[in-house]
Amino acid sequence: MKTTETTAGRYGEAFNESVKDPSSFWGKAAQDVAWKKPYDRVLDDSNPPFYKWFPGGELNTCYNALDLHIEQGFGDRTALIYDSPVTDTVKKFSYSELRDRVARVAGMLQGLGVKKGGRVIIYMPMIPEALIAMLACARIGAIHSVVFGGFAAKELAVRIDDAKPTVILSASCGIEVKRVIPYKPLLDEAIKMSSHKPEKCVIFQRPQAQAELTPGRDLDWAELEKKAVPADCVWVKSEDPLYILYTSGTTGVPKGVVRDNGGHAVALKWSMKHIYGINPGEVYWAASDVGWVVGHSYIVYAPLLLGATTIMYEGKPVGTPDPGAFWRVISQHKVKALFTAPTAFRAIKREDAKGEYLKKYDISCFETLFLAGERTDPDTYFWASDLLKVPVIDHWWQTETGWAICANFRNLELFPIKAGSASKPVPGYNVKILDSATGKELGPNEQGIVGIKLPLPPGNLPTLWQNDLKFQESYTNAYPGYYFTGDGGYFDEDGYIYIMGRVDDVINVAGHRLSTGAMEEIVAQHPDVAECAVIGAEDQLKGQVPIAFYVTKAGVSREPGEISAELVQMVRNQIGPLACFKSAVSVPRLPKTRSGKILRATMRKIADSQKYSTPATIEDPTSLDVIKEAAQTIGYAK
Repeated sequence: MKTTETTAGRYGEAFNESVKDPSSFWGKAAQDVAWKKPYDRVLDDSNPPFYKWFPGGELNTCYNALDLHIEQGFGDRTALIYDSPVTDTVKKFSYSELRDRVARVAGMLQGLGVKKGGRVIIYMPMIPEALIAMLACARIGAIHSVVFGGFAAKELAVRIDDAKPTVILSASCGIEVKRVIPYKPLLDEAIKMSSHKPEKCVIFQRPQAQAELTPGRDLDWAELEKKAVPADCVWVKSEDPLYILYTSGTTGVPKGVVRDNGGHAVALKWSMKHIYGINPGEVYWAASDVGWVVGHSYIVYAPLLLGATTIMYEGKPVGTPDPGAFWRVISQHKVKALFTAPTAFRAIKREDAKGEYLKKYDISCFETLFLAGERTDPDTYFWASDLLKVPVIDHWWQTETGWAICANFRNLELFPIKAGSASKPVPGYNVKILDSATGKELGPNEQGIVGIKLPLPPGNLPTLWQNDLKFQESYTNAYPGYYFTGDGGYFDEDGYIYIMGRVDDVINVAGHRLSTGAMEEIVAQHPDVAECAVIGAEDQLKGQVPIAFYVTKAGVSREPGEISAELVQMVRNQIGPLACFKSAVSVPRLPKTRSGKILRATMRKIADSQKYSTPATIEDPTSLDVIKEAAQTIGYAK
């Protein structure tokens, strides 16, 4: 794609340098990070596809995130705001207060025998101790692996066996709206199932539930932290792992995405300034969970590396207590930018389509909404944009990359926003559209596989945990010289990228390759539809046919049959009869992961009457029964 490489302006200069001379570009960015020992060179490309950023350098991520700001005189600045509507708690930590607790927990881990390079699994809810635990591991050079609190015991066991932690840090419970979820029984069951047994488990007791401790193995967090000797920073190599994060929904041998220390710190600090437009001391909120990559990158590390204030929110966009929850947090804490999933805004739109709850709050401090995790459909974009009167930026990235591949830029160059597009490649990401059969690079408005020319920029996965072969099989073998994203899409004539969904979401209808993402975009435009998912179901005659499952907005009282007929006609009008789009079914809810992604692959298996397992990441397992019943009404899921 030539258009991005010849773009003028600040973005064009940055992008061109980043792909033509990455060592120069990232060498300058690395000057913002404090190094104990300077690196030998910026990029070691001697062993592709295994690239190393800043080899020879030594640093500590926790030092850069906390101690450095204190040494520069900003110890009293607010580092973390914990806001928990489910427990009616708001608590603030200054950089000095946070550093002192992190140092003590780091000492606690050292006292339990955790050493540099050792692994610690963190299985916790959205409480400050989860963030403190991550930074404490980073402080002593240990490798943390965060597993979403409340994950099924089987999935936790798989991760225990792969990471082989010395210690597991957990809590007595999590809270989902008003429901208390005890974690200890899940943890006990996982350890029982796993071959590897951790030496110790440290449990943070929450007042909502007391966990029964197993003598000889389990320890009380508060007691242990109180006695601990604060630990100093342990310096690590740039390429040493900071953490392992397992890709969601893995079964059998999991894919453990590895993140290094040096490249990660450089890339995330750069992104906070240039993509998100945040300055030190300003308030940034990523409404995610520390169990996901967004939580790692933009609740914990990036805001603190910059010296900003980060928010840890234990609540939902609706129901804790109402659809005004986000507006209350923005107003109360003076949030400059919010990063969340489109599904969160679809939930708010469904409950409060006219934005009545927003009128209760002053959010004049708010400047930008960033959306990622799922493609932002134009209807949600326009609704949010009209309601908030600020730029609504859809940007695209993956667990593997750790930060945005394509975005718009609050501080580098803000382009006109195009609904449905994730804008342009971020500097460092040489994105190409490839022909799926030949691997040849395609031109504007030609749809294909989205690939990224190697090397990937700093902050991306250098490999998978103890599995270089699986890394190559998954990401670099399909199209040599490129990283295989697994997504399909295209560039338009202005260099804007359109991500049309996973490659397996392109269906073959009587020889026509059609994007279910494009059909979803049309369905979502209907004024009565809050959210939807289109899947390709097996068909003996045509190979596959599309089926839409949709949820109506709150207060809609029309007959589902009328709405479904209108949706069929809309797709027919905009794509044509070749889509064979004849089935649209109203459902009360869609199956989603806790991070808000719709489980389309599982829905497809249900429709095709195939065997499926309930994904460990699912928020509401009963939603799968809803899909099965709906599919049966139109002759599927037999």
